[in-house]
Amino acid sequence: AAAAGAASPADKERFICIYPAYLNNKKTIAEGRRIPIEKAVENPTSTEIQDVCAAVGFNVLLEKNKMYPREWNRDVQYRGRVRIQLKQDDGNPCLPQFPTRKSVMLYAAETIPKLKTRTQKMGGSDQSLQQGEGGKKGKGKKKK
Repeated sequence: AAAAGAASPADKERFICIYPAYLNNKKTIAEGRRIPIEKAVENPTSTEIQDVCAAVGFNVLLEKNKMYPREWNRDVQYRGRVRIQLKQDDGNPCLPQFPTRKSVMLYAAETIPKLKTRTQKMGGSDQSLQQGEGGKKGKGKKKK
């Protein structure tokens, strides 16, 4: 068996893992969120994380059937894990603007809301909220 230290950063085993739970603003720190809640995203999927990281130039692997251990919900949307090559063989970051896994997570969380799939879904949902209010004023007689 090879020693654990022998694996180079370019090996798939050495890629950092990012689970959607790390970036989910619906989760608490105890449930696995790893970035500040104001920077987190609502229910990100592993595919979205893969998309934004691949777009910026990372070497990305999507592992569809992996589950975050703390995730109790077994739904498909919560499944998946993204592995990203953070460092090259010599130990230098692949992309200088992302030296740490935290920087990658923050970038992904910042970029996911701007995805086309997100911006189209969000549009048009605001109008339905204003109905059902304002019909109750001034009714009901005062009791003597």
